[in-house]
Amino acid sequence: MSDDADDSTGERPPPGARFAVRARPGTPDAVVVLELGGELDHDTAGPLRRALDECARARRVVVDCSGLTFCDSTGLNELLRARVRLRETGGFLDLAGLHPPVDRMFDITGARTVFRVYADAAEALADEDARTRDGGDAHA
Repeated sequence: MSDDADDSTGERPPPGARFAVRARPGTPDAVVVLELGGELDHDTAGPLRRALDECARARRVVVDCSGLTFCDSTGLNELLRARVRLRETGGFLDLAGLHPPVDRMFDITGARTVFRVYADAAEALADEDARTRDGGDAHA
């Protein structure tokens, strides 16, 4: 990861940083959880882009947005691009922990309907049927 990555909780950026991303294994079967914290926008999207690139071969990526306080169209587009790349290789990208105003941005743009959205990362990881369902916001 980059210098902008947070090595502690993933829920808050390190002092002096506006955004942090931390990858952790979700389960032993090629599931990765990316914990996001802070403000995701044009100026801070680089660490997310790199983390998503590193997860390109995962079976499933759960993006934990519980620490995300802001997300603009750049962040949304990075997540949508990663979703398409993962789908091309048979993988999935799911979202967890969307809170206002981030949830509102996903709702207003209609992007919420193309992702599986869970209340939190634990719920996402507990969903054993996640591989067989596609899209929608039935979990949040």
